[in-house]
Amino acid sequence: MRPYTASGGRTRPSVTLDLLSLMTATGVRPGVPLGTEHTLALRMCAGAAAVTVAEVAGQLRLPAVVVKVLLSDLMEYGAVMAQAPRFPHGGASFAADDLSLLRAVLDGLRRRL
Repeated sequence: MRPYTASGGRTRPSVTLDLLSLMTATGVRPGVPLGTEHTLALRMCAGAAAVTVAEVAGQLRLPAVVVKVLLSDLMEYGAVMAQAPRFPHGGASFAADDLSLLRAVLDGLRRRL
């Protein structure tokens, strides 16, 4: 029930976001009252230089599609902005020489869990 209510029943964001899109707060305060999940997502975006959609979803413990709806709302209010993900070598996948990066990420995730 909670994910449904957090997104106001919507299942599609108004803006296309990737799980690796980098979200940052703009410093603009929304002119409308925000719900709890919107407020928490905005705080996460403001608390770091940039945070991915996937990180926000993980911290809020909400499905990624719900978080995309929340973040797209915040984008419409001007409170956050998104930067498209950048992949090494201009492609959409990692090359063999990026295996060390993937291992470092996996090690970091294991330490946090």
